[in-house]
Amino acid sequence: MKRIAILLMLTIFIAPVFGQDEGFYDDNDDVKTLFGNGYISHGGYGSFSVGYSEIDNKDALTMGARGAWVIGHWFALGFAGNGFLNDYHFDPGSSRNVNLSGGYGGLLMEPILLPRFPIHISLPVVIGVGGLAYTTSNAYTDWFEPNYYTEDATSFVIVEPGVELEFNVVRFFRVAVGAYYRYTSNITLMNTPGDVLNGYSGAVTLKFGKF
Repeated sequence: MKRIAILLMLTIFIAPVFGQDEGFYDDNDDVKTLFGNGYISHGGYGSFSVGYSEIDNKDALTMGARGAWVIGHWFALGFAGNGFLNDYHFDPGSSRNVNLSGGYGGLLMEPILLPRFPIHISLPVVIGVGGLAYTTSNAYTDWFEPNYYTEDATSFVIVEPGVELEFNVVRFFRVAVGAYYRYTSNITLMNTPGDVLNGYSGAVTLKFGKF
């Protein structure tokens, strides 16, 4: 947890230096500083993503959305949410199919390194809360008439740092390919280890807005 906090602080303070690349290449004679020439642009974006993870040693689908305010091209601040579910699998103990599903959301902080370059890096961090459910279904139920039951549910706190390779497709559209790591508080759920959500994920994100 301490290493995550140190990484977060470094990215927040270092990002402005790399984010002001346009300040070193314009044509006027003003003295350039590390933090630009006093003018700060403002924009924003909305996005949605689809990705893959492994949860409880099972394949899992992830889906997410973000809304963020972009400050000076180099830093985005907003909110993010993600949902997930892993594959149903047969549990001999209960003679049922079981899976884990849930979601989380919270504050998004996203330093963007060298945003003017057509290919660059962003470092999103999500800090928030979420919920997880242990769900079962009758293993012999008809496919078109499933019976699903939430056997247990719990909440958790999450910190999820990530790194994304962003492609400026056009001025209002970016595609990001990212890798992330979920770190949660201890999970208290039936038949489920306490660190079941801790782990890596990958996703493709489509971003629309003014960057």
